[in-house]
Amino acid sequence: QVQLVESGGGLVQAGGSLRLSCAASGSIFSINAMGWYRQAPGKQRELVAGITSGGGTNYAGSVKGRFTISRDNAKNTVYLQMNSLKPEDTAVYYCAARGPSGDYWGQGTQVTVSS
Repeated sequence: QVQLVESGGGLVQAGGSLRLSCAASGSIFSINAMGWYRQAPGKQRELVAGITSGGGTNYAGSVKGRFTISRDNAKNTVYLQMNSLKPEDTAVYYCAARGPSGDYWGQGTQVTVSS
């Protein structure tokens, strides 16, 4: 079993920055990849950024160049550094981990970017 605990999120102005954190615990050896998803009001949940166990990363085209996903293996923590935030980045952001038998999700954290 894997547990994900998120921190971060909040209200920022357009052009500002925010860093989200996700700490994993439990059967972390079984995690194949981790990522950040977001869901804006009235829209489907989408993958924002992902990182594999080997360190490979991928990003949604809308955030590439502005967001960076990283990890701290010693702390079993994944981060999402969000720079140059835009109002359209406003959403609930979820941390996710992929294991052999399915996905695990964090509780979600609200990110609101004002104009």
